[in-house]
Amino acid sequence: MIDRNHRIGRHGEIDIIAATPDVIAFVEVKTRRSDRFGPPSTAVDRDKQRRLRRLAAMWLAGHPIGRRAVRFDVVCVVGSQVDVIEGAF
Repeated sequence: MIDRNHRIGRHGEIDIIAATPDVIAFVEVKTRRSDRFGPPSTAVDRDKQRRLRRLAAMWLAGHPIGRRAVRFDVVCVVGSQVDVIEGAF
């Protein structure tokens, strides 16, 4: 993990920035007590995706990553169950 709860001024926050030798992953974490109102991933709508892409671009502008790919993941937590959606958008 490179960072967590990384705030970019007044623009917003990236929950997790993680890396492997080949990939930088920007991760959004969504938690709910139950799935009564649907899975947490539904909260990562088009507007949220656009915001995360913009925040990632700002982070990348100040951090050279070489030839690594960039990926956006969503981690969904419902109770004690954790699901990871790699390459969610």
